[in-house]
Amino acid sequence: MQVAERTARPVRSSSLAIVVAALGYFVDIFDLLLFAIVRVDSLKSLGVAQDQLKPVGLWLDNFLQVTGLVVGGIAWGILADRRGRLSVLFGSILTYSLANILNAFIADVPNAGAGAALHAIGLGSAVNQYGLLRFVAGFGLAGELGAGVTLVAELVSAKRRGVATTLIATIGVLGAVAAFGVTRLVDWRTAYLIGGGMGLALLTLRIGVVESGMFEAVRRKPNLGRGSFRSLLHPPARLLRYLCIIVAAVPIWYCIGILVKYCDAIGRSLGMPESALPTPGAAIMWAYIGLALGDLASGLLSQLIGSRRGALWIFHGLTALAVVLYFTVASGSLTAFYACACAVGFASGYWAVFVTVAAESFGTNLRATAATSAPNFVRWSAAGSALLWTTGERLLGGGAAAPWQSAAIVGAILVPLAMLAVFLLPETFGRDLDFEES
Repeated sequence: MQVAERTARPVRSSSLAIVVAALGYFVDIFDLLLFAIVRVDSLKSLGVAQDQLKPVGLWLDNFLQVTGLVVGGIAWGILADRRGRLSVLFGSILTYSLANILNAFIADVPNAGAGAALHAIGLGSAVNQYGLLRFVAGFGLAGELGAGVTLVAELVSAKRRGVATTLIATIGVLGAVAAFGVTRLVDWRTAYLIGGGMGLALLTLRIGVVESGMFEAVRRKPNLGRGSFRSLLHPPARLLRYLCIIVAAVPIWYCIGILVKYCDAIGRSLGMPESALPTPGAAIMWAYIGLALGDLASGLLSQLIGSRRGALWIFHGLTALAVVLYFTVASGSLTAFYACACAVGFASGYWAVFVTVAAESFGTNLRATAATSAPNFVRWSAAGSALLWTTGERLLGGGAAAPWQSAAIVGAILVPLAMLAVFLLPETFGRDLDFEES
């Protein structure tokens, strides 16, 4: 009986960690995509002019929020390797939950009395408040996925690891679908309150989660350079491994950050009539339904064929095909556009395999730093993709067709680079994670 109890205890611990990580990622995606879904409605209600919706949206989302993500990814990753995975699971969700709750109360304030102090630091306008809170929310959101995947990867067996991370990613991306549903029922301010409230409620579930035994063992060892971000950059072979992991996933956020979030601008550029333009909220919902199915398929495929690299290559090929369909077939009708958005989501749904590779590629002393920062550098790449997109528009003369032509060129650059990055990565399927980086 005692042996059975000792065997059941680790299984219960890892199962709870999987549930908590999956729900945490669900809330993470809910809050991360909420701005993209309510971008037009919220900015219009704050007085932003129609012709400024795209540039202001790019600034708040593809620059400030993703910059918060990459800064937070480094900070939370270092903390997870130095103080423990659980400290990040609590700290990150508290940060982004409070930031999203505050998003519901942004407003222009008079430049007098107490409001004068806010104007003095540039926060007198609602748009500037929005920007600051999207940065803070991004900073908090950065720690959720990496810490959760690292903890689960270290708690479950090598045989179950791919299935566990696949479940986390599949359940998590459905947060975008839930966010779209919520915004159809309530206004954008209430949606932010709901997102923040869900995060705070999730804190109570995390109380029973145990720390990783691998981390506890490493913490007792001296001079292992735990959480040293600089150690990811040297020696060159380790830096190359880290960069290839990031580049391999960049097409995901090109697809989401450009093709899906700004589908209205691209649809217009493709010649779709104003009365039948796709909306970002609906496109995000269909893309994330595809992403959930794609994450499930890619994760199970990597288990079936016994190769993370093989699954990544197959889904990169599907991404290239889906992007071609997006630019050639989608403009035929609104139904065709949303079908292509779903296909783009499915094809780029290899996030589950990507985060698993990020966790499996590094030793316990650097694992959380790598697995937390890499996904957020990928998210940050949305800023680079947006810069390439808008620069390409200008170089193409800024005509009516320039937005879709530039977006297509960006895709033609990023997908082959991602395939090359996978070629340079070592296979990690079935790897024993109980090791440290020198």
